[in-house]
Amino acid sequence: MSEGVPSHKLIVREIVRETDDACSIVLEPPDGADFSYRPGQFLTLRIPTPSGAVGRCYSLCSSPHVDDVLRIAVKRVREGVGSNWINESVAVGDEIECLVPGGVFTPKSFDDDLLLFAGGSGITPVLSILKSALDVGSGRIVLVYANQHEKSVIFADQLRELADQHPDRLHVLHWLESVQGLPSRALLKAFIAPYSSYTAFLCGPSPFMETVTHALRDCGVPPARIHIERFQSLVDDPFALPDAGAATDDGGGETTHLEVELDGETHEFDWPRSTKLLDFLLAKGLKAPYSCRLGQCSACACILDEGEVSMVVNEILEQEDLDEGYVLGCQSLPLTDKVKIRYS
Repeated sequence: MSEGVPSHKLIVREIVRETDDACSIVLEPPDGADFSYRPGQFLTLRIPTPSGAVGRCYSLCSSPHVDDVLRIAVKRVREGVGSNWINESVAVGDEIECLVPGGVFTPKSFDDDLLLFAGGSGITPVLSILKSALDVGSGRIVLVYANQHEKSVIFADQLRELADQHPDRLHVLHWLESVQGLPSRALLKAFIAPYSSYTAFLCGPSPFMETVTHALRDCGVPPARIHIERFQSLVDDPFALPDAGAATDDGGGETTHLEVELDGETHEFDWPRSTKLLDFLLAKGLKAPYSCRLGQCSACACILDEGEVSMVVNEILEQEDLDEGYVLGCQSLPLTDKVKIRYS
């Protein structure tokens, strides 16, 4: 491994206790740093542990269209390395190392009617989308927010205020396990039916999202209009670079002519066919975005404009994303003599 990837140190400016087991944190980027992001994207933070640093992804609950600050929300998870560190140890004034925002969990158009589902801390990217759509879009928005009980509802006051401010566009349904029981496929299907023409976005625990997905499909919502955000704990340190020599050495094997557009500049290389795109670009010194390097988070997603690649793993891109040309840089290997890639 080399010394590490380009990253930023964010300063903790404010910590707000949202519920007994969740807090939100305002993070300030360094002066002059480009921290533009899209609603629904996430940050990858470097979390210190006794055995070494690990990476954890946390969605931004702030909106680039509404808020002047970066804010994440983190709910404590039993034995969760990152969530416990943030809820117990982080203090105002601390610096946290961070990769640039990533992810594709964002609407193509904020004028679409949106059906949003959030479970627990899954409200974080959903809130970013909701606030953005209300500010710059024209569509109607329905939010179903599931929690165990009333005291576990994150951003309850903010959601109430938004619903009061936009009664003609926003409808919020709180689904409390202590009152309504667990969301069932049948009950969700009955609720979804009037909104089956909406575009759906889901974030929350896996069983919740699986149930919602089945209910949406029962109502005839096509997969192209169902967007799911999934996070998994990262095993490796995402802030460490792959070995530059191994990533750029073709070993005398076949190469592909690569043309890549990144940060407004175009670069051309001979890309070894045995080396994944992201590893190759990082070894060449390019600041290609990424987070997990496992095909599980979409931070490295880029657009294939020409040629063909194969993805070793893809656990995040939906068929609609694939149809639009998105591929995962961390998992892509070249198949054709020429490949043209663009980072949007």
